[in-house]
Amino acid sequence: MNSREQIKNAKRIVVKVGTSTLLYPSGKINLYRIEHLTRELADLASQGREIILVTSGAIGVGMVRMGLAKRPDSVQEKQALASVGQVLLMHLYDKFFTEYGQIAGQVLLTKENFSNHSQYINGRNTVLTMLKKGIIPVINENDAVTTAEVKIGDNDTLSATVAAMVDADGLIILSDIDGVYDANPQKNPEARLLSEIPEITQAVEKMAGGAGSAVGTGGMATKIEAAKIATAAGVTMFIASGGSDGTLRRIMQGETVGTVFPPKDAHLRVRKGWLAFGRRISGVIFVDSGCVKALKTGSSILAAGILASEGEYRAGSTVRVLTADYQEIARGTINYDAELIEKIKGKKTSDFTELVTGTLHEEVIHRDNMVLMI
Repeated sequence: MNSREQIKNAKRIVVKVGTSTLLYPSGKINLYRIEHLTRELADLASQGREIILVTSGAIGVGMVRMGLAKRPDSVQEKQALASVGQVLLMHLYDKFFTEYGQIAGQVLLTKENFSNHSQYINGRNTVLTMLKKGIIPVINENDAVTTAEVKIGDNDTLSATVAAMVDADGLIILSDIDGVYDANPQKNPEARLLSEIPEITQAVEKMAGGAGSAVGTGGMATKIEAAKIATAAGVTMFIASGGSDGTLRRIMQGETVGTVFPPKDAHLRVRKGWLAFGRRISGVIFVDSGCVKALKTGSSILAAGILASEGEYRAGSTVRVLTADYQEIARGTINYDAELIEKIKGKKTSDFTELVTGTLHEEVIHRDNMVLMI
C-alpha cells in the first residue's frame, strides 16, 4: 500500500497553515479561507481523527489589527504585533471551530520548550491529553517573547517537530504553492509538479527556493527541512496548496494532491525524537563513505571515520552528521568537544591516550544517542 492509500487510515494528523493562506495579497484577513479551513478540520475531527493545527500569521494578523501596511523591521515591534495578532487569530479559530461543534485550545511553544527534555515530555503529554479529551490543539510559536521565533520558516520546522513529538501519522503543510516542482514554476512554464519524493537527496534540496511571500516567513527550503524531520520520525508528509477548497479532504481520501514524502520504516522512540529534533544543533561533523556504510548496519561513529567538523560545540551537544557531499545522514549527541574532535579525527581509538586528557570514549557518537536521517 502506497503512502497516499495509507493516509486514508491515519488517526492523528498535524496540519500547518501559512500566513499567505490566512491573508489576502492585500494584507487583509482572508475570513473565507479561515472558515473553510476550520470546517474541513472540524469534519476530519468528526470522523474520529485527532487533529492538531499549527498556525502562522500572528504578526501578519497583528499588522491588520493595527492598520499597518508594511512589516516593521525591529524585533520589538514584531513581538508587539504578534501579541495583538495572536489574540485576534485565536478568536477567529475559536469562533469557527465552535460553530462546527469542536473545542479548540491554544498552545504557545518556543524552541526552548523542545530543547529541555522535561519540557519536551510535558508538551507531548499536554497535547496528547488535549486530543484524548476531544480538544483540537491550535499551536503557534510564542512570537511575542522570543527573538528566535521570527526567523524564516520556523513554523514549518515547528509543525514537523510537533508531528514527531506526538507520533503523528501524517503532516500536511498548506502553502501558497501546489507542492514541490522540478523547477521554479513562476519562471519556467515547463516546471513539473513532483507527486512523490521518496528520498530527500542533495538534488532535492537544491531544488528548494527561498521565501516566496511578502507577509509570510516560510520558503520551500524550510519545507524540505520539515520533511526530513517528519519522515525520519515515521510521519507521512504532504505539501499542498492552502488556497483551494477541499484540499485536506482530497488528501485524506488518497487522491493525488500536492507532493507526498513517504515516511522512513521505523518510528523513533520519544527520547530519540527529542535527541534528533528537540535539541538545538550545535555543530556539524563530516564522515567518510566507510562510516556511512557502517552507520546503515547499526554502528556507532568512531573518530577514524571523521573527515572534518564545523562549529564551536561542547561534549554532550547535538550535531549533524554529513557526508563529504553535504548530505545529512544522522544526528546525535557527541562525546567530545570541537577542539578534541580536531585532534582525534581520522585517528584510531588506540591513539586517544596520547591525544585526550580526561574521560575516554571509544565512540564519538554512540548508536544509542544517534538517529539516522537516511
